[in-house]
Amino acid sequence: CKDPELMPEPGAIATALRDPLQKVFPAALLGRLVVIPYYPLSDEVLAKVVRLQLGRIESRILENHAIPLQVDDDVISLIISRCTEVESGARMVDAILTNTMLPEISRHILIEKMEGRSIGNIRIGVENDEFSYNFS
Repeated sequence: CKDPELMPEPGAIATALRDPLQKVFPAALLGRLVVIPYYPLSDEVLAKVVRLQLGRIESRILENHAIPLQVDDDVISLIISRCTEVESGARMVDAILTNTMLPEISRHILIEKMEGRSIGNIRIGVENDEFSYNFS
């Protein structure tokens, strides 16, 4: 439930889960466990996670290659829109960056280095609902 006004209290969730859990797990095991209710991340929280992850990438590229990385705000919106699996939480952010953005950046950096050219700046934006990369 992404609507904060409709979200049940943690105690109510724990109480509602108790009977179904007792049907599957022995009481002795449940006595040793602490049930932690899970709430889906809001878009605002996901945006913070995306910014943190992108900040780590920016720092790494600047530190390792001395290339500043600029990311347009619509990139953050696109990443959030691709995080469709509520149960995955922020893990989808990492998967998107690791499997989509980082390989493209790495490939361009390697090609430019192999051809003896330098990159002064990388800018990531969005075109046609896809990431766009400008290496200058």
